[in-house]
Parts: sequence; C-alpha cells; structure tokens
Amino acid sequence: MQLSDRIGLRLKLHDLHVLMTVVQVGSMSKAATHLNTTQPAVSRSIAVLERAVGVRLLERNSHGIEPTAYGRALLNGGVAAFDDLRQAVRNIEFLADPTAGEVRIGCTPLLAASFVSAVIDRLSRRNPRMVFHVVTGYVETLHRELGGRNVDLLIARRFGPTAEERLAFEFLFDDSSVVAACAQSPWARRRRIDFAELLKESWVLPPPGSEIASIAMEAFRANGVDYPRTTVVTDSPHARMSLLATGRFVTILPASVLKFPAIRAEIRALPVHLPRANVPNGIITLKTRTISPVAQLFIDCAREVAKTPERRK
Repeated sequence: MQLSDRIGLRLKLHDLHVLMTVVQVGSMSKAATHLNTTQPAVSRSIAVLERAVGVRLLERNSHGIEPTAYGRALLNGGVAAFDDLRQAVRNIEFLADPTAGEVRIGCTPLLAASFVSAVIDRLSRRNPRMVFHVVTGYVETLHRELGGRNVDLLIARRFGPTAEERLAFEFLFDDSSVVAACAQSPWARRRRIDFAELLKESWVLPPPGSEIASIAMEAFRANGVDYPRTTVVTDSPHARMSLLATGRFVTILPASVLKFPAIRAEIRALPVHLPRANVPNGIITLKTRTISPVAQLFIDCAREVAKTPERRK
C-alpha cells in the first residue's frame, strides 16, 4: 500500500488540527491550554502524524517550535482541507435555507464604506437572514487574508502579475481619483479651479508611500506646483471624512467613494484634473477554491451594483 493510500486510513483531522494549533501558538504547552487538553495528548497527536507521513514535522529553536519544510507542506494542505469542509457545511446550510448563510469579504476601508456597503444594503434586503463579515485592510493584508482562506473573496484593485498566477480577477469598475471637499465649502461652488489655488488649503492625506499620497505627489508635480504642507497626516479614512465634513479641509479620494453613496452626501468632488490612469477594481478569488453559494450571491449582486448608473450630484 502506497503512502498516499495509508494517509487516508491513518491521518485524523483532530491530529491535524492539533498540529495547526501548535504552530499557531508556538509551543505544545500553549497549544494544550488553547485546546483544553494536556501536553502529553498534544505530543501524542504530533507523533501519530509523524509516523503516518514518515518525516519530522516540527523542530525546536530559539523562537520556540516551528514547522519543518515537511510540516509546512502538511499545514498548507490542512488549511485547504478544513476550508473545504467549512465550505461543504455552508453548502448544506444553503440547501436547507437559501435565504441564510455567511459570507466573508475583504476590502479596503474606503471600499467598505462605499461600494461594499452598497452591495450589502441591496443583498441584505433580499436575504435579511444573511450575515456579512467585512474584513478591512490594505493590499498586503488583504492578500494574506485571501491566501489564508480567512475571507471568501476580495473587492479590491488588481494585484500584480505574480499574484495573478494563483488568483482570479473579475473586473467590476474602473476607479480614478478626485480632489474632494465638503459640499458647503466655497470650493464646491466653483466650476473651475486651478490646482495652484489649493496650495494654501488645509490638506488631510495618508502617510507618504501610500497610494493616495503618491497620487497627490504626481498631481502636484504635473501641475508645476510644490507639494502642499499637509495639515493632517492619517491613514484613517474615517478621520479624513470627518475632517472634510467640517468644511475646512480638502483631500484626495477614489472616485468610487462618491459614486456609490453609502458615503456621506456632503462630500463633493472638485473640478480639478488629476493626471492618473484609471485603476481596475473587481472581485478577487483563489483559483483553486470553490465559491460557496452564499459568496456567489454576493458576487452576483456586486456585478449588479457595479453597473448602476452614477447618480447626478
């Protein structure tokens, strides 16, 4: 009997779960506490796994217990196996009640407050028993969440060529950037604004190195003016929107924040040209992962919302 055949008879999901917990917490004693069991029981589970696969799965170093190359390979398969089981349970729940279920969405904070909120609003009206888990973060964090199967899908801009080998991208809409201010600001009543006129305004922008900050840098350079003195530097979209609402600040935002108005109506785009190419946003999924029926409902609704004509201001 080959090793692959023996695995089906000897490898238990419980032991695999123990291995995953040990690696997650970094020690067998902590894993025992986390699992509400004893350290000898944890050690036995690891020993059973190592006998089943015939190689050493864990090693101890100055940082604690870490997986060997063999252990890491088994862990990767274990994550996928448990995820497939969760997906199977979700499918059963959906068959029992198609109006219920859970979906986990990863997106940036601004997309969560605009496009994703618009999708959830529409879909939750049709299926009031559905539960939506929204995980926010920046590109690197979202990539890890999807790769770790902690979210079903991402609503985000397209990743680079390397990521696309493992990920499927479905286009939803192009996103540009706009200079924005409060609707009550004197700037919002102007039909034409020269970029240089905004230099002395109170700007609120993300830290240098962020995508919005690089857009701002390029815009000022293209218009032949110096980068303004930034009054508030923050990566919090909520802080930026709250400051805009005072009428004293200006910022740069993705246009989608204003197009999908789950966001406040008092924020307006100013008539200022930003020399920046459109950024494609869409649905990102793992190519090797089966989409659950509930996640598919979210995807279908996202396609509908993306086609919604922009409302006139």
